Amino acid sequence: MTIEIKVPSPGESITQVQLVKWLIADGEEVEKDQEVVEIDSDKASFPIAAPDDGVIKILVEEGETIAVGTVIATLEPGILKEKKQPVIKTETPAPEVTREVPVSPLAEKLLKESKVTKEEITSFSGDKRITKKEIALFLRSKKEKQVEKKQPSRETERKKLSTLRLKVAERLVSVKNETAMLTTFNEANMRAVLDIKKRYNDSFKEKFGVGIGIISFFTKAVTLALKNYPQVNSMIDGEEQLSFNYVDIGIAVSAPKGLVVPVIRNAEMLSLAEIELKIKELAGRARENRITIDEMQGGTFTISNGGVFGSLLSTPILNPPQSAILGLHKIMDRPIAVDGRVEIHPMMYLALSYDHRIIDGRESVGFLVKIKEYIEDPIKMLTEGEDPVQILLDL
Repeated sequence: MTIEIKVPSPGESITQVQLVKWLIADGEEVEKDQEVVEIDSDKASFPIAAPDDGVIKILVEEGETIAVGTVIATLEPGILKEKKQPVIKTETPAPEVTREVPVSPLAEKLLKESKVTKEEITSFSGDKRITKKEIALFLRSKKEKQVEKKQPSRETERKKLSTLRLKVAERLVSVKNETAMLTTFNEANMRAVLDIKKRYNDSFKEKFGVGIGIISFFTKAVTLALKNYPQVNSMIDGEEQLSFNYVDIGIAVSAPKGLVVPVIRNAEMLSLAEIELKIKELAGRARENRITIDEMQGGTFTISNGGVFGSLLSTPILNPPQSAILGLHKIMDRPIAVDGRVEIHPMMYLALSYDHRIIDGRESVGFLVKIKEYIEDPIKMLTEGEDPVQILLDL
């Protein structure tokens, strides 16, 4: 009985998708649960697997935009099982005897000097005696081919943008046109965080199975700073302000199909280790195109780390409908003034882009300064900003 393979619904609001790539050929035999095609929606990419063993018949070409529920292929089940036959052992034929190609003494020396093998020469000139002449002809031919490869190309390539890339482009343009986006900058001394990472990374990894990352410190700092500046954890909804008493932080990840932002739910309730494990899980699935629509919806704040690509300073773009995004950058040793002296410290530029319609300069600057304080003195994250000595003294 023929089985129809249809496009499943990736989410309530999505009615169309793009068929990106067939992972098998038309008429190819496939096994049950084998991934056969990649699909793009405007929010994420996902594969479709074969529901049974059989032979695939492709009905929709790559690159086509189709409606959810469309039949993209049919499967004739049971074919694999019918074709599987027991292996019949046969006598192994005797190996062919190969003739050793003679090499002149001078040619033997030239082979070593030019780092060329006998097999390369015989494949070029045949199974005749290898002499200085054959080696010279081979090397000349090899050099000519290398010169040909270096010829400048004037070719162009045109391909259709994926549904995901088109949606990202649309959202980025709408942010510029529909918000009053502004960016404030600061810098953080990363010495304390790096010292913790150096001192405790091995034992942390042994216990939790993951190393200590930089983003987990910033995620924790953001959840605490938002308690002092709740306006940053708000957004505009029509003519109303929508504020959240929880923190769902999106972590921007560069995936093969484009930028995606999986969300860590209730990050304010998680320890640093729990945040680190969640980041590893979500980022890993995003890079493998296994992230789901639900895992990217509902964020209240976003963190983007351009430093992993070497960015020293940039202006992050808001992730609508959120009102703020924190941009992290490359850590670099720079001279700074410390108690009247010039010292070299590992510094990172921080950038906070925010919607000025709902967040004023006082809140945005104060929020970023609070992030800086937590990062430069991580112990404050345990005491939620209070001086630990004052707590000790009940002051």
